[in-house]
Parts: sequence; structure tokens; C-alpha cells
Amino acid sequence: MTDNPSTMQGSINHNNPLQGDCENCFGLCCVSLPYSASVDFAEDKHAGQPCSNLQADFRCGIHDSLRKKGFRGCTVYDCFGAGQKVSNHTFGGKHWRQSPDNAQQMFEVFPIMWELQELLWYLAEAMRLESAHPIRHDLRQAYDETERLTLLHADELIKLEVSAHRAMVNALLLQTSELVRARAASGQAQKSRKPQKKYGRGADLMGAKLRGASLLGANLRGAYLIAADLRDADLRSADLIGADFRDTDIRGADLTDSLFLTQVQLNAAKGDAHTKLPPTLYRPTHWAN
Repeated sequence: MTDNPSTMQGSINHNNPLQGDCENCFGLCCVSLPYSASVDFAEDKHAGQPCSNLQADFRCGIHDSLRKKGFRGCTVYDCFGAGQKVSNHTFGGKHWRQSPDNAQQMFEVFPIMWELQELLWYLAEAMRLESAHPIRHDLRQAYDETERLTLLHADELIKLEVSAHRAMVNALLLQTSELVRARAASGQAQKSRKPQKKYGRGADLMGAKLRGASLLGANLRGAYLIAADLRDADLRSADLIGADFRDTDIRGADLTDSLFLTQVQLNAAKGDAHTKLPPTLYRPTHWAN
């Protein structure tokens, strides 16, 4: 999966350490991660086995036709900068072909770094929010600690209990969500007395008909939105962390200041030129005009 969404479908910012940069990575996602033949992948691949499309220069041989060749899963993936950090910091620029004795360790470190970099991305997003001001100090401390962990030696990273650290970070992200959504709810209450339907974490909304729905400040954390119809829906200030956007129709939807929306989620969805996005994300080229 050497081509992440940033490289394949939009402009990449090489100065952004939280965005995958395939040009400075040793194709780690194309080797480290497993996948099975499905609608997203044309074949099976085991963890530690190089993808059949990975070339000697660590580039993808079907970069421009991943979807046509049955590798849609590659186009909706991003490592949040884990690839270049493992390649150039953790292992000092020595790739797995160059140092076969370190190859297995490199492949084991990559998914751990991926988790940590993802947490950094969410924390960075949270610190940018005005409503999160009351806990910004705590968010900054969590960010600095997470960054420190990413700089550990490979041996230390493998032993790291990421789940415990993730739980601590998630508690802060939940507080951020509550602060932002409470403010949105307050503003909504002043405009309308009509109660908004509430959804719990992990709500099953697969195939749901929500066209034009007001989901302002909704809690959609971990929601299953697969193939849901969210055309023209209002998703401002909605918490979308971990929501499954595979084939979700968000044409014309307003996601301008939705919470924790990632490029990966957008790439998995179906949007168009009328879909309103946060300024930090871009419109995938495979979307309708």
C-alpha cells in the first residue's frame, strides 16, 4: 500500500510530519501490513510479505490505476507520517533490503508508530479548537508525551503498551468533543426548539436514509455509516472520530468544522464539488464533479 491518499489523490505537504510522505518511506505499509482478497484488495498478502506491486525503489507499480486494478484499499489509507519516521528516524535511513537482520523489527515497529502518529494527529486537531481552551494545557502535555514515545528506540517501541496511552489520550479527545458539541448544541437550541435525535458511540447507521438531516454537534464516534445517505446533511461540529465512511454518500453535505474527520474517511466516501470540507483536508479526485 505504498500510495497513501496524500500522494495519490492530492497535494502532499512534505513539511507536515503527520501526513504520509511515500517519497521518504521504504514502502513499509506495502510490506508490514496484511490484507485479504476482497472488494478492497485483489489478492491476499501476509504481514511482512512485500506487495506484488512494490518496486525496487519502494514505489507502487500501479500507482495511477490502483482502483482499476482492484486495490481500492490502498487509496483510502494514510500512515499519518509513521512511514517516514520509522524509515528515517527509528532506523536511521537504512531500509529493510539493506539491513535484512533488522527487517522484521522494522515491520513490527511500523504499526506501533502508526498508532502513535494517529494520536498525534487527533491531539493536534483538538488543540486547534477554540472550545478546547479549558483543557489545552492537558492536550499539549499529551501531545508532547506522545511525540516523546515516537522517538524511542525500536526495542523500546516494541515493548510499549500503546493501548494504555491511547486510553489516556482518548479521554482528552472525548472531553474536547463534549466541549465543542455542547457549544454547538447551545447555539442550536437558541435557533430551534425541535429536539435533535441522539446517537450513541458505535451507532449502526449502515444504509441509513439521512439526506438533509441536521446532525449539528452529533456524537457519531465509531458510527457505522457504510453506504448511508448523508447528502446535504449538516455535520458541523459532529464528532466523527473512528466513523466508518465506506461508500457513505456525502454529496452536498456540510463538514466544514466537523470533529476529527480524517482524509482517510473522505477518500472512502462519495462526495462531490458541493461537499463542504474542513480547510485542512482536500477533495479526493475520484469524487463526482
